[in-house]
Amino acid sequence: MGSIGNLFAGMRSSSSGLAAERTRMDVIARNIANSQTTRMPGTKVPYRRQIVEFGPILQKMNDGSTVANGVQVTGVTGDFAAEFELVKDPSHPHADEDGFVSMPNVNATKEMADLMLSIRSYEANLKVQESFITMAERAIRLAQ
Repeated sequence: MGSIGNLFAGMRSSSSGLAAERTRMDVIARNIANSQTTRMPGTKVPYRRQIVEFGPILQKMNDGSTVANGVQVTGVTGDFAAEFELVKDPSHPHADEDGFVSMPNVNATKEMADLMLSIRSYEANLKVQESFITMAERAIRLAQ
């Protein structure tokens, strides 16, 4: 693969990072929006925090080797490691017989920290894209 092919491979790789981080930001926003949802529709269970899982985009090379050529979202799963918090609120419509309400396992501070990390990763991938565009423009000018 020539230098132009490498340039486009790099652009595809950073584009995949942009798409993956955008998905993570959307899931974080959904977590924050549901941080007080004590019942999911049709259930008696509070909202469960969602986690985005990433995996490599693998490409088979002509020599039979495999290389990572970006990142992809492999799934969005519920966070079963963190327990629901029980809050004493006998006046709440979803309180149990002892007056406790199961609250979602969403920690707003953790979500904001994850959001900041996702934004920084998105910005880094965007900078890489801008660098590839600048390199391509320079290559075109040199070729003229």
